Amino acid sequence: MNERLFGIHGAALTLRSERMGVIASNIANAATPGYKARDIDFGAALDARLANQRGNNLADPQAGMVWRTPTMPTLDGNTVELNHEQVAFAENAVAYSATLSFVQGKVSTITRALKGE
Repeated sequence: MNERLFGIHGAALTLRSERMGVIASNIANAATPGYKARDIDFGAALDARLANQRGNNLADPQAGMVWRTPTMPTLDGNTVELNHEQVAFAENAVAYSATLSFVQGKVSTITRALKGE
């Protein structure tokens, strides 16, 4: 029902939320020795999520999870680059907001149709 009603936007909203959590975890561990920064390849993860919703149970739930390669490695083994994480977080927040606005507009349209307006 979710896919028929919202198209890919329902899955995209969930995935954007998960990505925000991964990026926030990277930022929180910026000073943790040995911490390896992760990210979500949005396209690959969305394809896997949609395949799962369509009944393809072979799709990997961890699809799209990638390790970041730092441009300047640190001596303590931490791969978090704070400026990169902040930019990724801001871009993801904007995309999340846009997707949420679309879903809210769709819900508003359906609500008005059900009320007969």
